[in-house]
Amino acid sequence: MQEYDVALKLLLQGSATLVMRELTGTAVARWLDVEQPKMQNVRNPRLDLLGETVDGDLVHVELQSGNDTAMPLRMAEYSLGVFRLFGRFPRQVVLYVGEAELRMASELRAPGVLFQYRLLDIRALDGDRLIESGDVGDNVIAILAGLRDHEGAVRRIMERIAGLAAAERETALAQLMILAGLRHLSQIVERETRNMPIDLDIRDHEVLGPMFIEAEQKGLQKGRQEGRQEGRQEGRQEGELTVLRRQIEKRFGPLPGWAAEKLAALPASGLEDLSERVLDAASVEDLLR
Repeated sequence: MQEYDVALKLLLQGSATLVMRELTGTAVARWLDVEQPKMQNVRNPRLDLLGETVDGDLVHVELQSGNDTAMPLRMAEYSLGVFRLFGRFPRQVVLYVGEAELRMASELRAPGVLFQYRLLDIRALDGDRLIESGDVGDNVIAILAGLRDHEGAVRRIMERIAGLAAAERETALAQLMILAGLRHLSQIVERETRNMPIDLDIRDHEVLGPMFIEAEQKGLQKGRQEGRQEGRQEGRQEGELTVLRRQIEKRFGPLPGWAAEKLAALPASGLEDLSERVLDAASVEDLLR
């Protein structure tokens, strides 16, 4: 599920301001880098998102796509790790994005001990309201939220994406395709992409083109289904590469030629490893060494 984590982190750190306000009740002024060595006493030191709000408070958002019975313990460890590092406890939110019913606990309780955090199923958010947001990050995340009409929602999100500049459109399409997989809406996104009111040949699209070309080469129904599966896998890998490049450039500036070549040559497992390390790396050289 690493590709979903990467896409959501970028969206929440970027233009999904309404979603972040729904999660934290305020706006995040800056995101904090938490280096693993500084939190070595924590069993799993990698936080998904840690930010400082406009009011000076710390907020920790953890993304979860499956039910984990150990979640309360993990969150308690994260909280103590942040306190050791910053001398302050963060307000914590676990954002559940999985398809199965949410069954996790939101507290750790024992005699004399009570630890709590906010636990929210993303489907509790009003997806139609997110689509009305002026921020494309909110629009894309709406695909995971509560929606009355999924197909209509996809069309509205695609209309918003179609009006973006080329680079933003490419990234938003990749993120939408990745997140749509969590709700089995990828085929609807594919179909609506064909009807996008923009001058774009989807076959030339860096992210989505391979899956369409592969699908069109299949003659029989079984072949078309296999082609869509293979194309979708390739397209998602390309999408993860695109999103990872955007994240690296956001942190460190334009990507050097040698770094772009090294990224392009990496297998899926290598991209997944980098997507976990990019938030903690000190430089491009440190990330790709």
